[in-house]
Amino acid sequence: MDIIEHPPILHFASIPDHVTYTWIAMLLIITVSFFATRRLELVPRGAQNFMEMVLDQFHQILDEVIGAGGRRYLPLIGTLGLFILVSNLMGLVPGLVAPTANLNTTAACALVVFFTYHVIGVRKQGALNYLKHFAGPVPGPLKPLMFVIEIISHCARPLSLSLRLFGNMAGGHILIAIFFFMMGFDGLLGWALTGSLGGILIGAPGALVSAAFVIGFLMPLKILVAFLQAFIFCMLTMIYITGALEEAEHEAHHAPAGHH
Repeated sequence: MDIIEHPPILHFASIPDHVTYTWIAMLLIITVSFFATRRLELVPRGAQNFMEMVLDQFHQILDEVIGAGGRRYLPLIGTLGLFILVSNLMGLVPGLVAPTANLNTTAACALVVFFTYHVIGVRKQGALNYLKHFAGPVPGPLKPLMFVIEIISHCARPLSLSLRLFGNMAGGHILIAIFFFMMGFDGLLGWALTGSLGGILIGAPGALVSAAFVIGFLMPLKILVAFLQAFIFCMLTMIYITGALEEAEHEAHHAPAGHH
């Protein structure tokens, strides 16, 4: 990638770029949150109004997906959603780095989700009962096989979460970088500036068409993907939490009947 794009504006030799820009993303979120809550008003405006609109959206999704009691998971879902979205959008700014275009960042987010929903399930059911539901409602001889399959399925979840987010962010970043390289001074624009007939007839129009394509199509598409990937990550997190809670509610609902 260093061949087709300039290094980031802010770079420390001893710190990986994705770590530096992870801190920057966190600083941006903390700063906006500070100004939004510094002077709370009954009729919100400015940053407070914006953040209340964002929180309302999270509340609606939590109520629809998890149901009653879902709002207690707002700190986790809201933090993940805002961090991933801000990190995704940072990759659109020349000279900045999208932390989510690095597998280390997406894997860290995915592992937080993985351990959190298992902790929720264990706290609701107890460790033994939570492990029992991995065997599923199958006949006795098939329970060991189903247990292994479920363990593999759950272990694949963080891999799927991290690779999906990383692949979309890194792929889009590489595609835009290639287009900028093609139409820059080392590409079509540089060819046009040589004054040759081919450069004038092909280089200049090619650079204009490429710029129009990037600005009119690729950049809006990248913005859409940034929002969509943040939404998908949060939605899958809520689904995993819902699965852990539903198993607990299922056990609690059927326990009196079995006892009776």
